[in-house]
Amino acid sequence: MKVEIWSDVVCPWCYIGKRRFETALSRFEHADAVEVVWRSFQLDPTVAEGDVHPTLPALARKYGRSEDEMREQMTSLDALALREGLHYDLANGVSGNTLLAHQLIHLAAEQGKQDAMKERLLHAHFEQQVSVFDLDSLVGLGAEVGLDADEVRAALTDRRYLDAVREDIATAQALGATGVPFFVVDRTYGAAGAQDPSVLLQLLERAWADSHPLATVPPAAGCEGDSCTV
Repeated sequence: MKVEIWSDVVCPWCYIGKRRFETALSRFEHADAVEVVWRSFQLDPTVAEGDVHPTLPALARKYGRSEDEMREQMTSLDALALREGLHYDLANGVSGNTLLAHQLIHLAAEQGKQDAMKERLLHAHFEQQVSVFDLDSLVGLGAEVGLDADEVRAALTDRRYLDAVREDIATAQALGATGVPFFVVDRTYGAAGAQDPSVLLQLLERAWADSHPLATVPPAAGCEGDSCTV
């Protein structure tokens, strides 16, 4: 069973959603049979590469709110993230173009390190205030999860996985995703947003039941209710 998850590495709800999905998966009886694939999605692809800016004032302008109002909302989300064991400081964070980061995740996928790379990028951005936007920083983060630094630099420099990232984004749009995280099971069942683990578990269980229907043989003699026949 394949679970595809579209998300962005600068989306605070995506890290929360990752933790909630991991909780759901830990409760799923057939977790060993689940393949998890991380798909690319950019919340704001219009940000120029190399443009790194404070998140708070940018979001305040985007939504037409004061910085104080936006700071309050960010602080509330910090508290919610803490319930998942995540330590945010959103009001003091920065944002930028994530195109290179998504290409790095595709490179890691080819070497069986996709989940580790996704986790490292999210942790770096939200909990360590480490850049996930510039080439040198991404090379270092890739090396930390076991990727060859020279290969990372070469792959990101020549945009080896750019088409793969764009294909992910186009697929998300075709599937009707307007935001992230966006969970899709076997391209048949979907869930948008950082759903509660119980909801995600129900999604997994339904997809499993529908793809593994109970096989029966012709009935034999037996009892029904309080009546038995020979």
